[in-house]
Amino acid sequence: MKIQVSGHHVEVTPSVRTHVEEKLAKIIKHFPGLIGFDVIVAKEHGDYQADIRTNYEGVPVAATGSDAVMYPAIATAVKKLEAALKHRKGQLKADLHEKPECTTPPIAHEIIQEMDLTK
Repeated sequence: MKIQVSGHHVEVTPSVRTHVEEKLAKIIKHFPGLIGFDVIVAKEHGDYQADIRTNYEGVPVAATGSDAVMYPAIATAVKKLEAALKHRKGQLKADLHEKPECTTPPIAHEIIQEMDLTK
């Protein structure tokens, strides 16, 4: 698994790199089809922002988290990315199934419209 961590106005230390890898470990376990992640940690206007991008089944998926402290910003971005990947996985599984046919009885106004009330 390739995890590329880069910083914008932030120095990427080994502890930041290991924190990112620990947070992404659960995602890697649940989505084995992922090849790599691009993580950008930036500091702008006093807040830290973490952007995580990846490709899942040919579709780019990205998430962004921001906080006054760097580590919660990374955690927020990872949580959002996990939710986005789950949503995408659900869409792919839903496309595999046949859509159910309507089995409800006809609605009363439809029956009345079909009736001949001129007699």
